[in-house]
Amino acid sequence: MNKKNLTNFIQTRIGFFCLLVVLFTLKYIFAAYHDFNLGISDPYQHFIMWLSPVGSAILLISIGLYFSKPLVSYCAMLLLDFANSGLLFANILYYRQFSDFITVKTITNAGKVAPGLGKSAVALLQPSDLLLWLDLIVVVTLLITHKIKIDQESFGLLTPFAVTSVGSLVLVLNIFLAESSRPRLLGTTFDRSYIVKYLGINTYTVYDGIKNEQTEQVNRNANTADLNKILTYNQRNKLPANPEYFGKEKGKNVIIIHLESFQQFLIDLKINGKEVTPYLNSIYHDKHTLSFANFYHQVGIGRTSDAENMLETGTYGISDGSLFTAMGSSNTFQAAPQILRQHGNYTSAVFHGNVGTFWNRDDVYKNLGYNYFFDQNYFSHDKNDHIGYGIKDKILFAESIKYLERMQQPFYTKFITVTNHTPFDMDEEDLDPTFKTSDTSDKSINNYFETAHYLDQSIREFFDYLKKSGLIKNTMVVIYGDHYGLTNSENETLAPIVGESSDTWNAFNNVQMQRVPFMIHAPNLKGKIKHEVAGEIDVLPTILHLLGISNRNYIQFGHDLLAPKYRPWVVFRNGTIVSQKYVIIGGKGLKGVVYDRKSGKQIINFTEQEKYEINELAKEGKKSLKYSDLLNNHNLLRFYTPSGFKPVDPDEFDYLTNFKQMEDIRQQLNNKSTALISKHRKSTTGLYKTDAIELKGREEEITTIPESVSGNHLTEKKNKSSKKDKKSYNKEK
Repeated sequence: MNKKNLTNFIQTRIGFFCLLVVLFTLKYIFAAYHDFNLGISDPYQHFIMWLSPVGSAILLISIGLYFSKPLVSYCAMLLLDFANSGLLFANILYYRQFSDFITVKTITNAGKVAPGLGKSAVALLQPSDLLLWLDLIVVVTLLITHKIKIDQESFGLLTPFAVTSVGSLVLVLNIFLAESSRPRLLGTTFDRSYIVKYLGINTYTVYDGIKNEQTEQVNRNANTADLNKILTYNQRNKLPANPEYFGKEKGKNVIIIHLESFQQFLIDLKINGKEVTPYLNSIYHDKHTLSFANFYHQVGIGRTSDAENMLETGTYGISDGSLFTAMGSSNTFQAAPQILRQHGNYTSAVFHGNVGTFWNRDDVYKNLGYNYFFDQNYFSHDKNDHIGYGIKDKILFAESIKYLERMQQPFYTKFITVTNHTPFDMDEEDLDPTFKTSDTSDKSINNYFETAHYLDQSIREFFDYLKKSGLIKNTMVVIYGDHYGLTNSENETLAPIVGESSDTWNAFNNVQMQRVPFMIHAPNLKGKIKHEVAGEIDVLPTILHLLGISNRNYIQFGHDLLAPKYRPWVVFRNGTIVSQKYVIIGGKGLKGVVYDRKSGKQIINFTEQEKYEINELAKEGKKSLKYSDLLNNHNLLRFYTPSGFKPVDPDEFDYLTNFKQMEDIRQQLNNKSTALISKHRKSTTGLYKTDAIELKGREEEITTIPESVSGNHLTEKKNKSSKKDKKSYNKEK
């Protein structure tokens, strides 16, 4: 077809339709190579990937051909193409952040996460993204300038139907070729990237939507027979507690410090001769700290919310989204705050400088049983005090003290830091001039060390306060990293810094980079560094036993890390298993890639004993994830209440009146109040010292309560903090 004939063809409605399909296909192929890591390994797979967007694009855009009026038809085709491009673009941004594709559950719950997104979302944009929209901009311009004319020829239903039929045939051909390359693709796939690689984004989204509806239907048909299977499995795997540690911290306060995106390799790491995290290093090696050198995060798409869920409930996150956003508002939980409230009269709170709706926390925390949730409304509203996903860490800790000291003891609290979050941006004024970061070609890596260093400084300031106020004497501090910070695509650049070679970096190294810190610090603990494999799912049973609370009757999928019979292995949300001996990639057992964990070398020829051990681990990993998903997806805990446990009533909690509630309780208890401010008979906020440049000249924000908080009801936040918006509550009443 010569240029003139091609131009004339585009002037027809079918030609215009074909133009849109071809342009979308080209930019999809560009995105598949440029933005996604689909693991395409042979020419046949390349061809299938090229074909994958064609059928669905024809089916979608051809809907516009069914409109008889020419202008409406053209507008409909353009809008459908815009929507298709929007879905592709959204997946590109999501993939850059999570190395995964958007699920329908994520889309339907997007409103619960979107309000918390800040600069990091913008930071995901790249100049190449313009290519995803350039074709549509050009086409619209050509239409407006009449370079492409609207075909006024009348259209019946026969032609549109024929086009739709062609699209269906292409889609069927695509599925057939995909099945020939990857048998039972839609039945046994562990990784969403397989479906995208073979069938494209659109087909994957439709497939995921169908699977999501099937899951919802299963949930509606849940029954107690499933629960009995889980109870049997859970009881069979319970371990007796270690008498040396059981009840060692009975009645003590618990402070959980959530280190955002903090990986284990940062511990003891030096950049340009200086430690990145000197204070955390000192805690890690402290004589009163139990530290775990091979502790792995086990999060999925829910990332931080998955980590929180595991630590609070002892169950895994779900496979296709965030449990917090998908089910957190309606599911029944038996979580740490409620367990501790009933077994030790604990008061509980979360301190987090982001919006309360992020990850649906304002709903979920009530269902977990948290008494108080201090979100960004309780802290400084000055825009310079915030970065990325919320208030800066030094300011978070400093401005939390005036609330922490009013909590009745014993308390169970969690501090969620945010500054060490991708894209790891820092204001110039917050950088430590004595710390020089790396000089790699990857800006994220260089920034990562600076934000981790800043986080370390904030932890030091907080610990200094705990010591000065005396809280440390009666408190068990649990510190953990929630998930990786740097992605697998950045690891090869990072390799020389962590003592590895970029040339030999492989899947085993990527798994090792999923280790995160886990430390339990208390004055009466005998410290040691433990090297057994462990994971986030094991934290809750460990903490409960240290506090002298049995987990025998609770459904939890982890184990007490201090139990004499603890079996060291973990399963990741994607099925990968790590044990003392093996790293089994992707949960495929002997059919997948298996490494010797100690040597890091791939095992090619297996002994009979190795075959048995690997198969048993693979079975156990699948069963553990399966039963956890069954429990959460079907909300089965609503059918089961352990002896002595009272289910949570979320209506008991009002996070808009936190301060008033605490003050009312203090006044009611009078001399029996166990709050730190009552014990000292004055505020301890003056003991808190920070070098946060933002608070220089504004130290009263550490010691005083804003009037927007101190009233009967939390009032709407201001854009900037004001000295007038303060009310002193420093003295014991």
